Amino acid sequence: MNLEIEKTKAAAFRAMHAGPRILLLPNAWDVISARVFEEAGFGAIATTSAGIAFTVGYPDGQRISRTEMLQVIARIAGAVKVPVTADVEAGYGNRPEDAAQTAREVIAAGAVGMNLEDGTSDRERPLVDLSLQLEKIRAVRDAAAGTGVPVVLNARTDAYLLQVGTPEARYDLALRRLSAFRDAGVDCLFLPGLRDAETIRRAVADLEFPLNILAGPGSPPVPELEKLGVARVSLGSAPIRATLGLVRRMADELKNTGTYRTLEGAPPHADVNRMLQ
Repeated sequence: MNLEIEKTKAAAFRAMHAGPRILLLPNAWDVISARVFEEAGFGAIATTSAGIAFTVGYPDGQRISRTEMLQVIARIAGAVKVPVTADVEAGYGNRPEDAAQTAREVIAAGAVGMNLEDGTSDRERPLVDLSLQLEKIRAVRDAAAGTGVPVVLNARTDAYLLQVGTPEARYDLALRRLSAFRDAGVDCLFLPGLRDAETIRRAVADLEFPLNILAGPGSPPVPELEKLGVARVSLGSAPIRATLGLVRRMADELKNTGTYRTLEGAPPHADVNRMLQ
């Protein structure tokens, strides 16, 4: 880890959340996907925890170990020049100390941002207790401060993604949790699962803080999200799943018709080699 380089990248990444344009973060799952995004001109890259887990043989949901996740993140961060923010799920452990250790390892891997989510695998209690989540947030903040790298912490609630509670009460639940995260000292708030434009506008106004929206089919387009006041847009696991859709269509075509149309548009072998040199 080069401390001065990481400090510079962290400061640059933090500034991207203040506009004037919306921050677009495609989510990479390996080195070559990150290099493709970097060559496309994106100023920063996020990782996808689900995508990384899929590539090494795990389902999503903290089934991959912290060590395995951070090994891939380190390879991605080492292969690109732009800032990288790491999706590290719920911090790989139930204690604040676990989240703190994850934060230190994120920074050691060369990333300058991290997501911290509040979902659980417990259907009876789908969200981490708020008081515990706030302790985890403070532990991450303290751990990052101890390294000297001002990591950008993106705090996520899964209230909408997991459809927690009744639809009528869900907005107030999400707002209460995100407001508490904001007051605990995070840098950005993440509300995946929310696609309704008017509700997004309401959340931006009520929180008065940088808001990250998970976009994809059914979401407002980026220019509209920018007008709504959204600070940051990411795509999560959608890019790798879309890529798997292409692989599936390629397999079907090869098996059923013996033709190769789905292979059209592939970057030349030499271009891929060049991106990895």
